[in-house]
Amino acid sequence: MKTTLAKRVMIKGVLDILPLNLAVLPWGILCGSLAIQRDFTALEALLMPLLVFAGSAQLVATELIGANAPLATILFTTFIISSRHFLYGLALRDKMKVLPGNWRYPLGFLLTDELFALSSHRRAFNGKYRLCYALAAGGSFYLCWLFWNIIGIFAGSLLPDLTTLGLDFAIAVTFIALVVPTITSLPVLVTVLVSALLSVVLKLYQVELDLVLAALFAMYAGYVTLTWQTRTKLRVNRE
Repeated sequence: MKTTLAKRVMIKGVLDILPLNLAVLPWGILCGSLAIQRDFTALEALLMPLLVFAGSAQLVATELIGANAPLATILFTTFIISSRHFLYGLALRDKMKVLPGNWRYPLGFLLTDELFALSSHRRAFNGKYRLCYALAAGGSFYLCWLFWNIIGIFAGSLLPDLTTLGLDFAIAVTFIALVVPTITSLPVLVTVLVSALLSVVLKLYQVELDLVLAALFAMYAGYVTLTWQTRTKLRVNRE
């Protein structure tokens, strides 16, 4: 009975993340084909998604390696791009710190933006079956990401430079689909609006680390809004 329930939970995890598995199809093909077009070998191109499992970092690192950028530049850039995963880990720390390593390590590796979005419910990662759900959802996303990259790798020598077709916009579309359902309070709304506005303004002015700065200011704006909202509620309750 328990085995049957675990299978049902895992199937639900795969089905819940299926739309996102399909949404990253052009992104994965772009990453795979771009590596071949930047003179990576097929093995090197395959090792990127196999070991890294971070689409935006993979895309940027491929471009930097293809341009013969210094190693320090590649490491620093990918570190900045992937630093949001540190926040994901902090958000889930209290729920996962009691787990043994054979659960925490796979979940940590599979903790992408997509899996974090699915795990935003307050009951996420609680109990064995929720863990099965997370592993199935994250694992299926990982396998699909590899598959789309493999298609891009095999088609890389046949396709034109896909960066000129705007397929990297799939990255923005995926993140929009992840963010919109989470806008359920004023602090979150302020954070989203500030980050969107600042990212555009800083990009227009060609400011270095524009996305990072936009994210930091947006988080601070959300924190200030939350603090103001909490103090207002306390003042009203006292009156």
